[in-house]
Amino acid sequence: MDWVSLFGTILCILCISVFIVMCIGDSDVLTALYCYIGIQPVHAFRDKVIWITGGSSGIGEAIAKELAKCNSAKIVLSARRKEELLRVKSECLGKNNLDVLISNAGRSQRAAWPQTELAVDKDLFELNVFSLLNLNRIVVRHFLEVGRGGQLAIMSSIAAKMGVYHSGSYSGSKFALHGYFNSLRNETYTDNIDVTLICPGPVFSPILRNAFTSKLGQVVDQEYTSGDRRMTADRCAYLSLIAIGNRLEETWVALSPIVLFTYLAAYQPYLFSKLSRFVHSNGLYFRARGAKDR
Repeated sequence: MDWVSLFGTILCILCISVFIVMCIGDSDVLTALYCYIGIQPVHAFRDKVIWITGGSSGIGEAIAKELAKCNSAKIVLSARRKEELLRVKSECLGKNNLDVLISNAGRSQRAAWPQTELAVDKDLFELNVFSLLNLNRIVVRHFLEVGRGGQLAIMSSIAAKMGVYHSGSYSGSKFALHGYFNSLRNETYTDNIDVTLICPGPVFSPILRNAFTSKLGQVVDQEYTSGDRRMTADRCAYLSLIAIGNRLEETWVALSPIVLFTYLAAYQPYLFSKLSRFVHSNGLYFRARGAKDR
């Protein structure tokens, strides 16, 4: 076999392998690769101080507990519910004698696009976008003043890549985050400030409890069931920390075939559009089980 044939064979094997990961994997190809050859969280966050907002439940809680396995990591948690923070703290302390705690913020939505009140859009953007921007700008200014750089990890969503059915305001808020933080990344390349955008798909979490509907002040107030097809919060937390620890710019984490659809949305929007039309016209679109569109 000459070198051209050898190169062609290797390239074919590589392409097939990448396609298989895209079809059956629970993350994008680069994140999947770093799970095996990259720095593991227990090493990446050694002697680091990590501040987690929204850490009293769901993905934020799972990230806090995963970081608790890093004995020398210093964790700072913030959230709205003191009693839930204390619970997460006690569980982390029980494992690794941590001194500080963490939390996480953000809300989802279940509502038809035409019926959504503008006040809902404004409230959702205030929470998911502007409050987050305000905090991160303060932190970035601190990084710049200290001069040693730092890292920002933004919990976005697969909704930021494809626009989720009956979650128009939520999808819009996540698209906005990508615009803001991709711009920040381009401004701070020379300042040693890294930005990681994390895009989870459906995950088992209590996010539907306080999810917005079409009307201001109204919430979905529902739970997912064990029969739903979703990624566990623990798995999402691990993959997120792989991406953060290896300073990836963006990661997609979701059960198959959502990652494949995300690749189509990002790189083949025409094909994705036709596929979406077929899926929706046949009633196959994703909707949280039991969640009513209000």
